[in-house]
Amino acid sequence: MSILLTNTDEQLNISMRVDELLETEQDLDDWQASRSLCKSSKPNSAIGASALASCKSQGYRRREGNKSHKLGPEKGSRVKVGGKKIKGKKYGGPLPDYGSGS
Repeated sequence: MSILLTNTDEQLNISMRVDELLETEQDLDDWQASRSLCKSSKPNSAIGASALASCKSQGYRRREGNKSHKLGPEKGSRVKVGGKKIKGKKYGGPLPDYGSGS
């Protein structure tokens, strides 16, 4: 797959293969959305799903939905995360990782 970037003002054409950007599985695992993208005024629908998930996990964007998570060892520590900026465990927050496991 190739990506072609064209800037008509400067007549600049850059063609780069995606596999040149992220070379290994480790690169994909370590990728995270930039702080500037996460803090921008772009709506959630305007950024990709992976970038949005990364922003939420880093605590830069609010989480959605009625999902509740146990955020502490106490019995009554279940909290609804919708509307809150809560970091995921990977970024030093209390929210556990319930990823696909693959």
